Amino acid sequence: MTISTTTIKNSYSGNGSTTTFNYTFKITDQDDIDVIIRSSSGTETTKTITTHYTVTGVGNSGGGTIVFTSGNIPASGETIVLRRSTPLTQGVDLIENDPLPANTLEDALDKLTSINQELQEQSDRSLKISRTNTMTSTEFTTSATDRANKVLSFDSSGELSVAQELGTFKGNWAASTSYEVRDLVKDTSTNNIFIALTAHTSSGSQPLTTNTDSAKWSLIVDAATATTQASNAASSATAAASSATTATTKASEASTSASNAASSATAAASSATSASSSATTATTKASEASTSATNAASSATAAANSASQAAASANFEILSDTTPQLGGNLDTNEKEITTISNRDLILAPNGTGAVEIKGNTNSGKILLNCENNSHHVSLQAPAHSAFAGNIAFTLPTNTGSNGQALVTNGSGVLSFATVEETKPTIADVSQTIAPASATTINITGTNFVSIPIVQFINGSTGAITSSNSVSFTSATSLSVNVTLAAGNYFVRIENPNGMAGRSTNNIITASTAPSFSTGAGSLGTIAGNFSGTVATIAGSSDSTIAFSETTNVLTNASQANCTLNSSTGVITTSDFGGSSTSVTTYTFTIRITDAEGQTAEREFTLTSSFGATGGGQFN
Repeated sequence: MTISTTTIKNSYSGNGSTTTFNYTFKITDQDDIDVIIRSSSGTETTKTITTHYTVTGVGNSGGGTIVFTSGNIPASGETIVLRRSTPLTQGVDLIENDPLPANTLEDALDKLTSINQELQEQSDRSLKISRTNTMTSTEFTTSATDRANKVLSFDSSGELSVAQELGTFKGNWAASTSYEVRDLVKDTSTNNIFIALTAHTSSGSQPLTTNTDSAKWSLIVDAATATTQASNAASSATAAASSATTATTKASEASTSASNAASSATAAASSATSASSSATTATTKASEASTSATNAASSATAAANSASQAAASANFEILSDTTPQLGGNLDTNEKEITTISNRDLILAPNGTGAVEIKGNTNSGKILLNCENNSHHVSLQAPAHSAFAGNIAFTLPTNTGSNGQALVTNGSGVLSFATVEETKPTIADVSQTIAPASATTINITGTNFVSIPIVQFINGSTGAITSSNSVSFTSATSLSVNVTLAAGNYFVRIENPNGMAGRSTNNIITASTAPSFSTGAGSLGTIAGNFSGTVATIAGSSDSTIAFSETTNVLTNASQANCTLNSSTGVITTSDFGGSSTSVTTYTFTIRITDAEGQTAEREFTLTSSFGATGGGQFN
């Protein structure tokens, strides 16, 4: 045989009661099929033949069924996947000069095709690079030890790379707690942030730098050093303020010295002759003292200004400034910008300004934390190399309906829409054709795409017959030529994009039309008033047939006055011709109808006869 379909897998939904599921591909051994149950949580379990299920239809080109045993029926919410799994062995041994039957060669080629289809199905489920993309190498040489607890990523050239993942924040460190690799904790004694290098149960106490398990942690945020630097800055400001106070004291002392010198000068002037030179000297000294006092006062003012600036640098507030501005970048120094009393934190750019989240070594990212600040959802821009230009999204104007998805109009305007697969549908229009004969029929429905695959599935056996040819008329009509064995068939249509649909009912019947065995015309002459079996009309079909009269003669009490058995075609009477006493020929039509509704009609006659009456005269 040939393998004309690429189907190697069927999928169904369990409901807790259905035990039998069809597989629509050929297998040559009952072990050549995998039966997999996927739970609602995503767990997959491969079932065991005989223990959980049995197989029928081995060797059938159209497949067969999987029948689950009692206690193993797939439940509601479970998915059943039936997948062909051909052994990767070669069983054909060609001996030189021996005959080579066509079946042997064809079976070997079929097995190779089956294996290729299964490998292709696995490849289709793999992560891979598109046909227009390139990558220098899909290999990486990092050892298992170096790859441990890392993540697979792409480097700046788009090549595979092994990178460090940050981790999961677990809050404040605590003793007797189980920590995993890459857990993040806060040391409340220093406010430092550490990442776990080894999975362990914590012991000892803080700080973690001197803890028993210090080797199992690595410092990633040194908040303690930042705090020390802030404290040092505050101390410097305090020292500057102290220097200003000292300078002011020295200025006061200098002023006192100047006053004392002036008093001495006055006393010296009283003794004009004897103290003339002393007065002159004292005046000079007073001038020098005054200059020293002025210089000291200037130094004190400068020191006070320095102290004021240092104090302003160490601690400032903007409550009284209604339009504060930054003179440089604002560093939050591991602190938070918060509000109180459930107030909103408002960012209000002016005019066409925007709130911008800049990137640094990584793309810009916004984290939205849970109420415990232990989990988050992040929004992050793509890498620089991935951009073709700026991207703008306009959010929807409403919240949409249940089950809808967020879609774009191609220009970044987002809206909610119902996303559905466009599958073909087949109209429930029943047709009957002759079996084993190529017949062209018209199939109607919706969403047909040129040129679809049309198949006919036997409702009793599950066997699949492909059409001889398909002519695409429109999206709602196909002209299909097919040769079918006798039976009832579902119709399956698969568009070139893989979307497929099947008719709800068996809409195609392949059946032979009924025929008469009894020749048309006279069934004989019957004596008037006869009682008993008059005649038998015989016919046949490939299904049950029924006889009926289309005229109103044979079974009319006023005419032939007979009864027709609808099952056997036997005609009986209790008084042939009824009240008639004259020779009469009764002409009537009989119809045969089979189980598929096909009919055949034939015209027959019956004639009544009467013997001599009265004086027995013969004419």
